[in-house]
Amino acid sequence: MRVLAIESSCDESAVAVLDDQGGLLSHELYSQVDLHRIYGGVVPELASRDHVRALLPLLRQALKNADTRPEQLSGVAYTAGPGLVGALLTGAALASAFAFSRGLPTVPVHHLEGHLLAPLLEEEPPPFPHVALLVSGGHTMLIRVRGLGDYELLGETRDDAAGEAFDKTAKLLGLPYPGGPELARLAESGRSGVFQFPRPMLDRPGFEFSFSGLKTAVSLAARERPLTPERRADIARGVQDAIVETLLRKTERAVVATGIANVVVAGGVGANRALRAGLDGLARRHGGRIYQPRIEFCTDNAAMIAVAGLLRLQRGGQARDLAIQARSQWPLVELAAAGLPGNVV
Repeated sequence: MRVLAIESSCDESAVAVLDDQGGLLSHELYSQVDLHRIYGGVVPELASRDHVRALLPLLRQALKNADTRPEQLSGVAYTAGPGLVGALLTGAALASAFAFSRGLPTVPVHHLEGHLLAPLLEEEPPPFPHVALLVSGGHTMLIRVRGLGDYELLGETRDDAAGEAFDKTAKLLGLPYPGGPELARLAESGRSGVFQFPRPMLDRPGFEFSFSGLKTAVSLAARERPLTPERRADIARGVQDAIVETLLRKTERAVVATGIANVVVAGGVGANRALRAGLDGLARRHGGRIYQPRIEFCTDNAAMIAVAGLLRLQRGGQARDLAIQARSQWPLVELAAAGLPGNVV
């Protein structure tokens, strides 16, 4: 079984081809970072227009690189939400039109499920059940993952997501967009302990997060004295330490509470090296291990949509009508449960 997948939820246009026997045959990605950089963030209308321009050439290139003809496909998967609704519609419309022209079923995919299943692209996929820390620019969630579609939300952020906190504090420090990776790089030269920013909600039980107070604390520190290069690096280190420690301690609570020692980290912030190292140590202390996608599959990509789409397609989770699905908000727990084998790719 072979699936074509399209991702267009925000500011990355991506197309991939995945085969259940041959694995990932191709994955093409076009980033809109340069387009949005001058605005300091994603402009939804511009994002949608750029997807329209980029997606069809990417689709052609993905099929060519995968040495795949349309008649060899079993279905077409696309990101149906959550995300920017205009951006979602561009990928959904292309996927539906292509599928209809070839008599193929479509598979609407939940973007966050794609992130959760991205580690299945690796040689050693995570066993089920496991605890997943999903951290990105728009989401910070702890999830008990029992299988495909069987997700229990343990806790999530009440305000800013971890990635959003990285980006907003980076902007306060005058770092270019996208700020999260820039702040992480700057933090490597900063001194630990110079700035002790708040670790929100660690003083109360539970698995929920809050990062809006951290942004306020950084704003005050940035205005207190001139931002010399050394001071900027120390603040960046303090921000990263605060976010990473909060994520680690909440994740450890989830591991202890569930009795599940294996941990998956997914989403763009999952590429942060300090977070990865901390989670690896945490899992090992409890007799488990960390499972994570390679760096290129942490941020938005079509390979992860292909994984989720292939699994759904194998279990009959497809649509054969012309309805196009695009949901700006879509709770993960609404997904229907289904069995999931080990390494399917």
